[in-house]
Amino acid sequence: MDFQHRAGGKTGTGGVASWSETNRDRRERLRQLALETIDLNKDPYFMKNHLGSYECKLCLTLHNNEGSYLAHTQGKKHQANLARRAAKEAKESPQQPAPAKPRVDIKKFVKIGRPGYRVTKQRERDTGQQSLLFQIDYPEIGEGIAPRHRFMSAYEQKVEPPDRRWQYLLFAAEPYETISFKVPSREVDKSEGKFWVLWNKETKQFFLQFSFKVEPKIIKLPPPPSAPQPQRSNVPPQDMHPPPPSMMPPPPRSMGMPPPSGMPPNFPSMPPPPMGQFQMPSRPSMAMNFVPPPPPPMMRPSGPPPPPISSVRTTVNVAPPPAPPKFVPPPPPAPPTASSNVAGNPPMPPPAQVESPPLSPPSPPLSDGQ
Repeated sequence: MDFQHRAGGKTGTGGVASWSETNRDRRERLRQLALETIDLNKDPYFMKNHLGSYECKLCLTLHNNEGSYLAHTQGKKHQANLARRAAKEAKESPQQPAPAKPRVDIKKFVKIGRPGYRVTKQRERDTGQQSLLFQIDYPEIGEGIAPRHRFMSAYEQKVEPPDRRWQYLLFAAEPYETISFKVPSREVDKSEGKFWVLWNKETKQFFLQFSFKVEPKIIKLPPPPSAPQPQRSNVPPQDMHPPPPSMMPPPPRSMGMPPPSGMPPNFPSMPPPPMGQFQMPSRPSMAMNFVPPPPPPMMRPSGPPPPPISSVRTTVNVAPPPAPPKFVPPPPPAPPTASSNVAGNPPMPPPAQVESPPLSPPSPPLSDGQ
């Protein structure tokens, strides 16, 4: 049999440990660990018999060495017996009474009524801090008893519905009834000189004064200054000139021109002509040279413009109007011809100087040859 080339073997080392050897090594390792943490002298169930072996008095088991016993204590059987023994002892042991809580004896006395009181409202002139002064009279107070006081929240009392805006100040002294005062629920200033209590044993009067803390005032910043708006007046300023006639507003649309005679009253009226669109040119001296002005934009036909009546062509310049032309004397009249005299017609008068509109140059005179 080849012992050197077995699975898990290595040349130059010992053979593979058997199962018994491995188990022995494990128990020895556990015993050493248990001896470090467990003291057998304090174990109530560990016992050594007269034969030199070890016994477990709880489980009634026999062990040859200490390591075997320590391994037994970590086993399932020993742990289950420990739990059973603890439950049995807890059941059989008598129940110990719980420690009694300290109790406060309620004092029983006959109440003789409410004490007299006086409340004074105060206010400082410099700071405006508000304060209250309470004076309670206890003429029949018990011997060796001093009055007491406390502040109570609105949610602690059961007399009135709770309201967080108010709190209560209570005064108590035997054999009088406890009285309370309803004060605003504000923070009390308990600094030196603002909160003091005095019990006068000779006059049997109890004094208490407290002040409320001054609430910081919120300073509202003024809005930024705005530009002054001019005052509107119906009177026009004196330094302004009246508007020219051409800048007058057009009549309202609702007020149209009256319908011509013979038309029904519901006939739609014609809209007024636009103002300021164009100006009528000066009337020429001869009808043959008259050029009609262009129609307004809203009434201009969609087709091409008609040809001019006269052969004289005028050009409208958009540039500013030139200076008025100088006066030119008319040329001398032409002599009468024979054809005109034979027909018996009167001679044609000489052509007059035609003044063109201010936006067009002057036209040349017409002759008989044209």
